[in-house]
Amino acid sequence: MNFEVLIASSIDGLTLGFVFGLMAMGLTLIFGVMKVINLGHGPFIVMGMFAVLVLSQNLGINPYLALPIVIVLGLVTGVVTYFVAVHRVINAPELTTLLATFSVNMMLIGALTIIFSTSPRGLSLELPAFRAGTITVLGTRVVAVLIALLVTGALYAFLYRTHIGKSIRAVANNRSAAELMGINSTWALALSFGIGTVLAMVSGALLATLFGFTVLSGGGLETKSFVIVVLGGLGNPTGALLGGIVIGLLESITTIFMPVSYVPVFEFVVFILILLFRPNGLLGAR
Repeated sequence: MNFEVLIASSIDGLTLGFVFGLMAMGLTLIFGVMKVINLGHGPFIVMGMFAVLVLSQNLGINPYLALPIVIVLGLVTGVVTYFVAVHRVINAPELTTLLATFSVNMMLIGALTIIFSTSPRGLSLELPAFRAGTITVLGTRVVAVLIALLVTGALYAFLYRTHIGKSIRAVANNRSAAELMGINSTWALALSFGIGTVLAMVSGALLATLFGFTVLSGGGLETKSFVIVVLGGLGNPTGALLGGIVIGLLESITTIFMPVSYVPVFEFVVFILILLFRPNGLLGAR
């Protein structure tokens, strides 16, 4: 085995893992606060991709400078989606909320297909690469990691240092008690759904700077998000970040030993093993 190839693949996997972790963090945040499995997560990721594409190609805005617009768009989209599709069934059995978010998934895919078609798209973005011998780290990956870490830090600062963030955590821990303390749980839940959507769309925007994509790219990424969330521990944002790094490393390193087409099979083997031997995930409670 070529040691330099292993190092290069590990660096690629590590950088990709941070973005995967950010992507899964949105899914696990929503579940952790309101116990809703959001099947609309994939289309939200794709919306982030196409938002940055439109802002870049039609308005000439640098993809990274377009991220604040993507954040606002994601927050509004998430809050509106919550009130339209989730709020009325928030206390219903889990299957009902699952079907509600699946409906959102289907409607968004249909709308995005009508607007953008299923043709492959991509951003034309080049940044200086960092080279050490035969190892090359693309500048776009370094920037993606830095932004993923910045967004993660901002999320934790919001949840632990602000009054609104503490209200969301209170609602997540005990909604009835939080309401007795005067917290408006409806808006806390809506804001949580909005933040989860923001994380999905920002991760989609970052992935758009790394790979080509289509309207249908969200399906595979949504499935990968579920694997990462289960691996890290459902409802645990830190676990999602760790799970993303693990999956990113596995995805890159395993391509040294097996064809790329086998990698998803390997990931799902890991997924099944986690369910069998540690169903609460790496950072979940035993």
